Amino acid sequence: MKLCTDDDLGYATQRTHFPPGKAFHLDPQYRLAHLPLVAPFHRKVIASKPGTPYVMGRHEAVTSIALPVPPALYQAPAFLDLSDELRATPFARKIAWDVVDARRSLLHATLCGSLASGEPVQPPDAETRAALSRVGRPSIELRGLFSGTVNHGRLYLKTYPERSGEDNALARIQKLLKARVTDVYLVGLFNLVDDLDVVETAALASLIERWWDLPILHFEADCLWLLSSRDDLTLDAEIVETIPLNTDRSAAPTTS
Repeated sequence: MKLCTDDDLGYATQRTHFPPGKAFHLDPQYRLAHLPLVAPFHRKVIASKPGTPYVMGRHEAVTSIALPVPPALYQAPAFLDLSDELRATPFARKIAWDVVDARRSLLHATLCGSLASGEPVQPPDAETRAALSRVGRPSIELRGLFSGTVNHGRLYLKTYPERSGEDNALARIQKLLKARVTDVYLVGLFNLVDDLDVVETAALASLIERWWDLPILHFEADCLWLLSSRDDLTLDAEIVETIPLNTDRSAAPTTS
């Protein structure tokens, strides 16, 4: 088994660029979809916007297909170290720590999301389910921290799947689902409740650089979720169905 690297995935090209001496501002996408959920009275909240489904961060129920992240993440030594470092930063008070705990049982990386593609996500048909059952249990490693080129204000872990022929394992699953194939699979974890000043921004940039290649959790994926939610943080999400992958191999999450 060989995991993908940054040469195979899109994280390096889609990471936030932090110019020296510049502050970090929450961008419009974040202020529309996320800020109302974590800081509803903030002056920069975009309560609604024509042409979007959002009203104070909420929208009609949206179904997606997601890769679950084991709750073992929260006990992983590397994750605890990362959390401790975040709590020691000058911007620690600007992290919505209550949201981190609230999403513990619903952490995931979206593989097929209707808000991203603009098309409704349908449950897999019998043929697709049969194909998924033959995928096996792909090895996954979480690394991080990550901030992207959009949605400034949300911090993620990066997902590095194992290679699968000419594809990575998650791209292979996306093809089976007839979904848009991507090369970025993010696990949203931390949300900011305000802009960062120059000092705070420098601290964030340094933390991202230091943790970029560090492994947080290694696990084998044994299922997908059909997930329904009325907000992008899945605070009210419902796991409509658990879709098993091949369970011939057994393995538990391992921490790094």
